[in-house]
Amino acid sequence: MYYALQGECPRCGFDLYRGDLITNTAAGWDDLPRVACPTCATTYSMRTGVVGPPLQRSGLQGLVTGLAQQSTATAAEQNVKPYVITVDETNGNIYCR
Repeated sequence: MYYALQGECPRCGFDLYRGDLITNTAAGWDDLPRVACPTCATTYSMRTGVVGPPLQRSGLQGLVTGLAQQSTATAAEQNVKPYVITVDETNGNIYCR
């Protein structure tokens, strides 16, 4: 299965392609897979683009995440735009719209 989202986090503006992909159902996450922004840790559904709870981080990465969340609180609940991915079964080409 293929998924595509807009390129940047609406909360902090950082590149989502650098984020963490969450696929573990045992962690209690809904609507998997999700991507977590590498800066503010806000998560987004790869299927729908709906914002979800932040990924909990520790150490220096947790400190950076906390600072990013505090400084960008006004845009905390914005969804990202998902794109429809289709595969042409006859030639294997992949299309994004």
